[in-house]
Amino acid sequence: MRSIFWAGFAAFLADQLSKYLVVHTMELSRIRSIDVLPPLINFRYGENRGINFGLFGDGSDASRWILIGLACAICVGVLIWASRQTMSLWANISAGLLIGGALANVVDRLIYGYVLDFLNMSCCSINNPFVFNIADVFIFAGALGLIYFTGDTKKPAKATPKKAQKKGQ
Repeated sequence: MRSIFWAGFAAFLADQLSKYLVVHTMELSRIRSIDVLPPLINFRYGENRGINFGLFGDGSDASRWILIGLACAICVGVLIWASRQTMSLWANISAGLLIGGALANVVDRLIYGYVLDFLNMSCCSINNPFVFNIADVFIFAGALGLIYFTGDTKKPAKATPKKAQKKGQ
């Protein structure tokens, strides 16, 4: 459980610090766009009132609180599930990343009313219009890690050799 806590704390802190530095200190909220390593990495200011890619982002106060409640319920569910399993260190870290990222986005919704997004990645003549944040990366990595690092921990049963058949039968 310690690894879940520390991974979650690190993910939460990394996300909140990155948002503070990029959005507030570098004043991305004012200038709206900073090319870092174009076209691969750019900072573009975004306010996500919905879920991934702005889905269900009608901007209503009710949807904000529903998304906060849903994120908190998922965090509690993952934590309860992880506490009842025998999981590897990497699975625990994955659970922590998912929880920390989700809670970082919850804090944004509580403070701003929306999630601050600033990362934009494009490549190979494809102009990606979507923005995301470090918490989204941790949520995605944590979910993939839970899929990859958890599963059937039982060892497969050893195959027993077939009994030799008696001659003449």
